[in-house]
Amino acid sequence: MKPNGIILKLDSPDQPGIVSKIASYCALHSANLTEFSQFTDHKENKFFARLELDTSRMDVEDDDFINGFGTLGRALHANWHFRKRPYKMRAAVLVTKTDHCLNEIIWRTELGEMPLEITSIIGNREDCREIAEKHGIPFHYIEMDGELKAAGFEKIRDIIIEEKVELSVLARFMQILPDWFCQQFSGQIINIHHSFLPAFIGANPYRQAYERGVKLIGATCHYVTSDLDAGPIIEQEVRRVQHFHTPADLMRLGRDCERDALAKGIRYHVSDRTIIDRNRAIVFPD
Repeated sequence: MKPNGIILKLDSPDQPGIVSKIASYCALHSANLTEFSQFTDHKENKFFARLELDTSRMDVEDDDFINGFGTLGRALHANWHFRKRPYKMRAAVLVTKTDHCLNEIIWRTELGEMPLEITSIIGNREDCREIAEKHGIPFHYIEMDGELKAAGFEKIRDIIIEEKVELSVLARFMQILPDWFCQQFSGQIINIHHSFLPAFIGANPYRQAYERGVKLIGATCHYVTSDLDAGPIIEQEVRRVQHFHTPADLMRLGRDCERDALAKGIRYHVSDRTIIDRNRAIVFPD
């Protein structure tokens, strides 16, 4: 268990002395730097960093430390975000029928692997209600067939706002999110989808992949934007496909990839290890 502390994420134009100035501010108030990850994009002249601070010996209160950083942050022309530890990020999980990703999220949350609180499970089918009830998680059924789709997304929005959700996870939620929904919750929605090399679209992609003799199968976890399946990528997983694998084996390998990629993507997000930079995500893995 990590001690109480503060997480800082920061991005700014690259310039001499950034690390020294941040470290000096921490040292000034006796904050102990327990982790400092950084990356410089020389092409775009941008600096990114994530810090973890042990504040148990600081000479000021956490809020005073956070507020006082503003002077340095503005001088660096930076964007920054603080989070006090311990915490649990409130998350809603959206599902349809398939439950392997949902079970993975619940399992890892109950293990305490990530600071997450599942406020509810939202489904446009009833298939996952039993899983939610088994784990004592509220389940909201939202009918979204045909003309009910627009009203359904409005209901989901209301649930997210009412439950003060910070992260929405699309755990094989088989609905395309409208543009307004993506924009309202920009940077707060994570999706998982299969990835084939080469790609197969349309009906039964696993059968298509089998018939083409693919050698790699995978999954991509990404932030959701208005561009379908084209948001900043957080994590990807792949498995090798052998000649003796059947379409059912490909589905099994695909599920493994989806579970692993989604679990890592969620963990990186809720642990404040990602910074969205235009069309990509900078990730500081644990």
